[in-house]
Amino acid sequence: MNVFVTGGTGFIGEKLIQQLLNRGHQVTALYRSDKKKDALNLPQVNWIRGDITDEKCLIEGMKGCEVVYHVAAYAVAWEEHPGDFRKFNVQGTVNVLNAALANNVQKIVVTSTAGVFGPSLQRIITEESKSALPHFTGYERSKAEAEQVILNEYVKKRGLNVVIVNPTRVFGPGPLNQSNSTTLLIKKYIEGQWHFLPGNGKAIGNYAFVDDVVNGHLLAMEHGKAGEKYILGGENITYQQFFDTLKRISGKQHWLIPLPLPVMLSLAHLLVLFHKIYRKFLPPLTPAHVRKFNYNWEVSCEKAIRELGYVITPFEQAVQKTIFSLSHND
Repeated sequence: MNVFVTGGTGFIGEKLIQQLLNRGHQVTALYRSDKKKDALNLPQVNWIRGDITDEKCLIEGMKGCEVVYHVAAYAVAWEEHPGDFRKFNVQGTVNVLNAALANNVQKIVVTSTAGVFGPSLQRIITEESKSALPHFTGYERSKAEAEQVILNEYVKKRGLNVVIVNPTRVFGPGPLNQSNSTTLLIKKYIEGQWHFLPGNGKAIGNYAFVDDVVNGHLLAMEHGKAGEKYILGGENITYQQFFDTLKRISGKQHWLIPLPLPVMLSLAHLLVLFHKIYRKFLPPLTPAHVRKFNYNWEVSCEKAIRELGYVITPFEQAVQKTIFSLSHND
């Protein structure tokens, strides 16, 4: 098929493109950074320079494409300019869907986040869960708004065949940036540069291996139903279990000190203040992200397993592959 991909130079997007090419598809991909595009070394891809804020660029680039993977997102801890989350994650999605309509695209898979369902306060999170708390971050709020626009305006009213996938905390081999922050944490621990255990270490999160998530996108395109959401995750584990696994597999026994959440909150406020004063870097941690550490984020992937054929790589095996990739990229 002829496939259009947004976010093709990103953590998930580049691996998705590789899999699409391996399956014999013709890929057209949107890119903004020449450096990132050239680093991928994929001359067989029809690269289109532009971004999701430019609807005309999307309409032109999508011509002749039968399906679309909308993976691009503004996924950072702190928006550089007020309104950026909504500009890219909501209006950008609207632009992609309008371009798909203009080109009679058969099906679209949109990458969202499991964060839209909120924490697991009383029961495990499923696709039917509604967040009992206000969304913690601007990223989550914008993704939740985008989902409502997709379902209400495009699936129900316009009959567009859109499937939403909701990855959890994605990690694995790939670029070490904010989109791959869990792998960055693994690298820092192995190198002895990380010595903190969030809170008491008992909060639960869900960690998804990137190869599983990419495969989940492909399965969603093949088997996903219009207007449905599918959580693409991995195992539910505590922070203590996370670091115990790292210690066992890496053989590194670095000391860890429990960092009380009030202390983490103060640190996050300082990072934000430093950014506001000096503008030298975007804060990697914000108070909103620290508040999430107070809660469990247990999810179920049963729907994706049952309806898509989604397969979860065991956490230990995923960590082994990640550590192997880190040691061979140094």
